[in-house]
Amino acid sequence: MLIAIVLSTLQICAQETLSPYFKIAELETSVSEASQQVKDAIVANGYEFIGEYNPAHDENLFVICFTNEELRGLSLQFNDRGALASIMRVGFVHADGKVIITLLNPEYMFLAYWGEQLNGQEKLLVEVSEKVKSIFKDFGQLENYGGEVKVKNLPDYHFMMMMPYFDDPDELKEFSSFEEGLEVIRKNLSENKGNTYKVYEQIFLNNKIAVFGIGLWDDETGEAHFLETVGEGHIANLPYEIILQGKEATMLTGKYRIALFWPELSMGTFMKISSTPGEIENTMESLTEK
Repeated sequence: MLIAIVLSTLQICAQETLSPYFKIAELETSVSEASQQVKDAIVANGYEFIGEYNPAHDENLFVICFTNEELRGLSLQFNDRGALASIMRVGFVHADGKVIITLLNPEYMFLAYWGEQLNGQEKLLVEVSEKVKSIFKDFGQLENYGGEVKVKNLPDYHFMMMMPYFDDPDELKEFSSFEEGLEVIRKNLSENKGNTYKVYEQIFLNNKIAVFGIGLWDDETGEAHFLETVGEGHIANLPYEIILQGKEATMLTGKYRIALFWPELSMGTFMKISSTPGEIENTMESLTEK
């Protein structure tokens, strides 16, 4: 089975490695002006802008989230938290009078989240990835950014031995119904419980699936805490998510998700934020409590 997965994965991408991000451009402008250019390109190419925010509540950091019907439909073909990969993200970091714009690499995320569930969607996956990348063609050549991971390792990615995989999520809460879960999480986010901020919600009512993108604005346990250590250049993977499927609310554990999107982290650096996965889980769990 594993051999078949690897072979199908290699058909998706001829490269031996993938980077988690693309650098779109480096512009001598403001975050506001740069983000408006990106929003215009997203809408002009038929995508739907669904949220934006400042990670760490920092005006020099900005993320835009977008999707479309094709991405939503593709994500629903994967039962194990597939909807998490239905949202694309662009990050903006302002420093020294310039704004660096990055795109979360769709293929990288698709292979990490969907790779072990692929069943004949390989060609479609490539086509959808290329469409997302083509949004930014007028900005120039996309450059690989943020490290590298071997393509064959992404479907079964983990940081090191004994560390969790995609299918080892943190289980936050089992509700009496999907409707109850939706109501509770929405209410808590509307009240910014735990210094959180709702960046977006994506609801699939017929499938009883909801994804919430959540900014973590607590200075001691949120983004400001861990970005200071792991680096701000990779913010195009944010915000963190809760996914509600049926009655069950879960999230990808930080020991998986942070390592996946900061692949250059050393064990020493990772240990400096050893409390972060648990702190994020505690915050997300509080959003599922009445």
